[in-house]
Amino acid sequence: MGKRLQESLSSQYFEAANKLNSKTARHRIVAYVESYDDVFFWRSVLSGLETPQVYFQVTLPSRSQKLERGKKAVLMNLLQERVGEDMIACVDADYDYLIQGATNTSKTILANPYIFHTYAYAIENLQCYAPSLHDLCVAITLNDHAIFDFEEYMRQFSQAIFPLFVWSIWHYRSPNYNKFTISNFLTVIELGNFSLAHANELMQRLRHKVARKVDMLKRQNPTARQSYQAVKEDLKRLGVTADTTYLYIQGHHLFDKVVVPIMNKVCSQLVKEREDEIRRDSMHGTQRRNELSCYSHSVTDITMMLKKGTGYTLSEPFRRIQADIADFLNKKFGDEKLSPPAESAG
Repeated sequence: MGKRLQESLSSQYFEAANKLNSKTARHRIVAYVESYDDVFFWRSVLSGLETPQVYFQVTLPSRSQKLERGKKAVLMNLLQERVGEDMIACVDADYDYLIQGATNTSKTILANPYIFHTYAYAIENLQCYAPSLHDLCVAITLNDHAIFDFEEYMRQFSQAIFPLFVWSIWHYRSPNYNKFTISNFLTVIELGNFSLAHANELMQRLRHKVARKVDMLKRQNPTARQSYQAVKEDLKRLGVTADTTYLYIQGHHLFDKVVVPIMNKVCSQLVKEREDEIRRDSMHGTQRRNELSCYSHSVTDITMMLKKGTGYTLSEPFRRIQADIADFLNKKFGDEKLSPPAESAG
């Protein structure tokens, strides 16, 4: 396909291509995503919605368009005017969902029926879905010893940062967002070097830092009490709870600075346990060396496993994404009454 044709692709193009097929051929809907990392995630979203009549093809914009990586470039320079019933866009929500139309990009995402978003800040947040993390540790280390309560820790982390997160959204819904940026927010909630032995102390320090910053913001915005409360209530309406704030903060920070460091410590401990067990139970040196070598080759990379895990299919944001796309399909193929599965496979 020539460069000029690639750059002119639109929903109408794919609609015409579908019409050229026989009446029994499956209807193709092209789903454009932002980056290579997004392909697998959106495939996991769309697979459960395909039928014998319709299927999705997840792809990226053309080579020349991919040079401008990121949602804003994709939306504004490629898809905003060209998406439709046969070509949709699938993007990270970032803050655009939560700021509810405070920027042009946010307005586009909320208003365009052919642009679908993650609800959570990004796919990284869903890859870090707390109820899935123990199972991922088992997959990585082949050791099912639950030495750390991921769900409780992420709940405490979320509750600790929630008051400051509300201030972050409050600022981004106003013209004064630059007075408390996402970077400022992330600096405050930085956990530092994680240690299993000192996890509680790290959480206490985080609560102290957040409380100090919240007090400062209250002093800087003495008339914001009612508007802050309004934002807080609206966030709850949008699906954000104090227990799940981690799903809505910047995804790379959550992945790289919070979850991966915890996973590293937990998995290292689990690997050590398994290796000690092998050393203890081996009958002789040759068996020990063989068992340790076999085990070391079975241990999986943490980052890769997080990116390939699908435990997030049980999360509320994932279900909301599927419900949105099912609604889109029902409107397009009304007679078939398509709907997402009652429960996604974990």
